[in-house]
Amino acid sequence: MIQRTTDEKVGAVLVVGGGVGGMQASLDLAEAGYKVYLVEKGPSIGGVMAQLDKTFPTNDCAMCTLAPRMVDCGRHLNIEKLTYSEIESIEGSAGNFRVHIRKKARYVDPDKCTGCGECVSKCLVKNIVYLEPPAVPKVDIEADKRDKVDEIIGRYEGGRESLVPILQGITNEFNWLPPEMLARVSEVKKIPIEHILRIATFYKAFSLKPRGKNIITVCMGTACHVKGAPRILERFERELGIATGETTPDMLFTLEAVRCIGCCGLSPVITIGEELHGKLTAASAAKILEKYRD
Repeated sequence: MIQRTTDEKVGAVLVVGGGVGGMQASLDLAEAGYKVYLVEKGPSIGGVMAQLDKTFPTNDCAMCTLAPRMVDCGRHLNIEKLTYSEIESIEGSAGNFRVHIRKKARYVDPDKCTGCGECVSKCLVKNIVYLEPPAVPKVDIEADKRDKVDEIIGRYEGGRESLVPILQGITNEFNWLPPEMLARVSEVKKIPIEHILRIATFYKAFSLKPRGKNIITVCMGTACHVKGAPRILERFERELGIATGETTPDMLFTLEAVRCIGCCGLSPVITIGEELHGKLTAASAAKILEKYRD
């Protein structure tokens, strides 16, 4: 604000924020004869108070307090509203500031806008343009595998709600989820492959990598960890010649570790397929493998 020695007031005032405080300050300054620029980063003045129902402590309606100030700011000749704008820099000193303001694109001419709302229904940002879906390539899958996966798919009716049971059926049959079978499920059930992969990678029971005939799961929960589960896991890695998460070359064993199996009273615990083995040592766990090698 610049003021001469006389009572005549010149220059302009910048008010940042179009909330109830910013609007009242703008009105007071405008009534005092100053040119006011009211900057608000949102598309409209009003601020957070517009989101309230009642105000403390009088319990008055928020809009009853806010609306008169919004109307007065909108019609006052000394107030220029710069909505959807942000301050980029301020230079100068007290009484002589130079402010750079960036106005965001509205894609609507505010001088011609009548508030009809037609632009809302035609907005390409809010409304996604419809495009014809790309052609789905034909799934290349062996005839016997196609028959098997079609048989699994045929067990369940419906669309996406049947996806998890179908994936469980494929896993039970092949121990993993081959990509060509997922593509076949997508083709038959009309489910986007992206959604199928989202489900398949979310659940621990599903695997997108081939797994062995016998899946060894070592519990690494607190009780099992204290009683020697890390040593059992290391023994399995030596006996099988693989690291945790890998499968033996003969596709007989897959070694995995989980956080808890839920059998703390039998710790340390492992499962091989559907069978549970508890109260093990590294030596006794290694002997169990011979049963599954036969």
